[in-house]
Amino acid sequence: MRIAIVGAGAIGAWLGVRLADAGFEVSVLARGQTLAAIKQHGLRLVVDGKTRIANVKASDRAAELGVHDLVILAVKGHALSSVAPAVSALLDTDGVVLTAMNGIPWWFFHGLKGELENATLQSVDEEGVISRSCPPSRVLGCVVHAACSVAEPGCSIHKSGNGLIVGEPDGSASSRLDAVVAALRNAHFDVTVSPRIQQDIWYKLWGNMTMNPISALTGATSDKILDDPLVKSFMLRVMAEAADIGARFGCPIAESPEDRTRVTRKLGAFKTSMLQDVEAGRALEIDALVAAPREIALRLGVATPNMDALHGLVRLLATMKNLK
Repeated sequence: MRIAIVGAGAIGAWLGVRLADAGFEVSVLARGQTLAAIKQHGLRLVVDGKTRIANVKASDRAAELGVHDLVILAVKGHALSSVAPAVSALLDTDGVVLTAMNGIPWWFFHGLKGELENATLQSVDEEGVISRSCPPSRVLGCVVHAACSVAEPGCSIHKSGNGLIVGEPDGSASSRLDAVVAALRNAHFDVTVSPRIQQDIWYKLWGNMTMNPISALTGATSDKILDDPLVKSFMLRVMAEAADIGARFGCPIAESPEDRTRVTRKLGAFKTSMLQDVEAGRALEIDALVAAPREIALRLGVATPNMDALHGLVRLLATMKNLK
């Protein structure tokens, strides 16, 4: 299997090195300092203090990398429209796109039965730019349960977790799903096949759509956010609204918001990825995490006053700090 990684950040490098170690032919689409670092040092992954290096083919031009059986998207949602044409060029005729991304993807309602079946979301795919380059029919969904960070360009530090949840958007079994799952398991990832991948995406979003923007706004680590009763109360109200939205389109959450925060507290004090982006002066992943749930709520007629406030505040933060 020929595999291309688009986005050699924390998760992309983690996936790429592991797959290359398993013997797969891995290419990386990268640019700038990341591309230069990969060409000079290889794609690197630090695990338990030891550095693993994969000598992968890397370029900022898809044509130089050729076509692949599997293209793994590990970019932030706001960067996807700019790389979507390259993704199309990386795909072989029967190639598959695996979306290892946070938040709501452009294909979210493809094959999901209900009143929003096959709906498109302007907040994550304005004017259908991404869908034209990466049709939902070519996609497998993926939820990553691992904590990694970027040590320096082209180098990821793995902190914890080894889980990948993978599934067809319509919940079906397929030969392409079997092939991708087999490849990932061959690289020793803990892979779960989901019959409803949107449910898994929504559940993960439910946990990080509040902590991420609140941390970006306040500069606080997770423990400080949960320790403040007013902030925590606000976060729980946003989560309750998100749970109502999910129940309306067929992805209910049985757990209570309070129960979910207990899980988060067990992770200790950490900086969210959005807070790290603020500190590094990088664009913020607002649309896929907050704007998309709000757009879904508007279409379903679900009131979300707390989510609206959170979206407005973090959007203004990005504007004032030029992090768009």
